[in-house]
Amino acid sequence: MAINICVNQKRKSISMHYFKLAIGALVATMLLSTALFAASTGSEGVFTIHNNSKKNIVVGFYTNDGSGWSDNWLSERLNPNENVEAKFEAKTGSCDQKLQVGWLGQDDGEVLDEVISIDICKASNVYLEDNEIYYD
Repeated sequence: MAINICVNQKRKSISMHYFKLAIGALVATMLLSTALFAASTGSEGVFTIHNNSKKNIVVGFYTNDGSGWSDNWLSERLNPNENVEAKFEAKTGSCDQKLQVGWLGQDDGEVLDEVISIDICKASNVYLEDNEIYYD
């Protein structure tokens, strides 16, 4: 009878070991999934700016976290149906931003669009259209 108890305790110990391993694997998977999800959004930096307008050229993309307007994020013009990746680092600023887009004017100047609010950390894509700016 004593041998039987030892065997059961040993099985219990082995079962507990596998249970702990399974819980550890589950936690690791959840952390990795969260990191991968965050990497697909602005919270880890990369999002895509899409110029979905029919004929308007984007020449400026500016954000403001309450401390003043950023420099232009774009190094080149963004023609219709083009997109560009941008990087935002949440460590250096607030996720809640004001966004303003500059369009190429008829005199080659910049015409600023209306200011909109954006949670840049939740943005994977920013869509710039002729009469609408939105993100997902």
